[in-house]
Amino acid sequence: MKFRITLGIILLFSLILFARNTIYSTKGSEKPTTDLALNSVSNRLYNNMSDYPEYNHIDKLVSRFMNRWEICGLSLSISKNKKLVFSKGYGYSDAENKTEMQAFNIFRIASVSKLITAVAIMKLYEDGYLKLEDKVFGKFGILNQTEFQNIKDKRTYNITVEHLLRHSSGYSNRYGDPMFIPTIISRKLNQELPINSDDIIRYMLSKKLHFSPGTSSSYSNLGYVILEKVIEKITNTDYETYVQNYILHPCGIFDMHLGKNKRINKLKNEVNYYEQDNAIKVSACNGTNRIVSKSNGGNDIESLGGAGGWVASTPELIKFALAIDGDDTFKDILSGKSIEYMTNKSKFSSYPIGWSGNVNNLRWRSGSLAGTSALLKYNDQMCFSIVTNESTWRGSDFTNDLNRLLKQIQRTTRNWVDINLFYPEDQTPI
Repeated sequence: MKFRITLGIILLFSLILFARNTIYSTKGSEKPTTDLALNSVSNRLYNNMSDYPEYNHIDKLVSRFMNRWEICGLSLSISKNKKLVFSKGYGYSDAENKTEMQAFNIFRIASVSKLITAVAIMKLYEDGYLKLEDKVFGKFGILNQTEFQNIKDKRTYNITVEHLLRHSSGYSNRYGDPMFIPTIISRKLNQELPINSDDIIRYMLSKKLHFSPGTSSSYSNLGYVILEKVIEKITNTDYETYVQNYILHPCGIFDMHLGKNKRINKLKNEVNYYEQDNAIKVSACNGTNRIVSKSNGGNDIESLGGAGGWVASTPELIKFALAIDGDDTFKDILSGKSIEYMTNKSKFSSYPIGWSGNVNNLRWRSGSLAGTSALLKYNDQMCFSIVTNESTWRGSDFTNDLNRLLKQIQRTTRNWVDINLFYPEDQTPI
């Protein structure tokens, strides 16, 4: 009798654990019956909806900026007091076919993707599925799979989820960013290209850390790729599905996706990407030995994933920022406590969580890749989102020039039209 009771308790406990590990995968695997992207606010937006006399100077400023930097295309969205008051595309989404940029076009957003991954981790934290102090590697870590057990540096066992979130795990780019050296890694692993993100993590686990976790900070794309794997392990489903179903869709965001490496595989509404005339070409990341542009098969966008692989429109980036601003005028996806924790620095890192920086509640997140530059900027009254489909010789510093353009637009706009393009069907286009 005692044996049966004990066995029953064990079976019940196992069932509870099974349910805990599969709750996300069960829901996350549901296939939508309609094309959810059609419900995206950006798919209902057109440039003429922002054609007001009050905004004529914005058109002039943006055109002058694009001419100066020889930018093919650009998208700009602005909210004021939680209303989308401006959303417009400039130039071309497809220069070869002279296709005009529209507000509904989606772009690679590069490292702005890290903010999305950070919010997904914080959501799992709020839901009780992980703790920020949880260890990531080792027998009792979250990523305790066999392929991640060949660890050279014992300090790796001390890496926590929060260390990864705050770029304080011990990884650095001292010998090059591991997300952009596939040929070197494939040679070291003695395997043919293409490699994937698991291969990159395995390679880095076989190397020594550059500092002890939690003692310093160094910007790391790898850290957010590892966090992508944490999300997949905890939810027992793929990263993109979890983020879309549990973060983006509840915010009313339906046209954000993980991007592809090559132009031929781009998503619906996605722009073409361009680089400056003298941009260096590289070997294709898929191992074909073809020499290609970094923005069209050279950089492995697909392996970047949670660190830099998302594509989005500027109006939906605004929506996302408003869903994590601590003001429920636009319903937040996280608690105020979590949002405050994300925006503050820690005792062991100068980085906030997900954001690039936060000063006096002015938060920003920038991103840059060959072929694109992105900037998301938020304060209590205003939110700006700007993305280009062409990179310049300035590299990642070009986001500083985007920021100067946004400051100029804000400074010179005397009147913001009282509209809310989050509900475009209620507006009357000129």
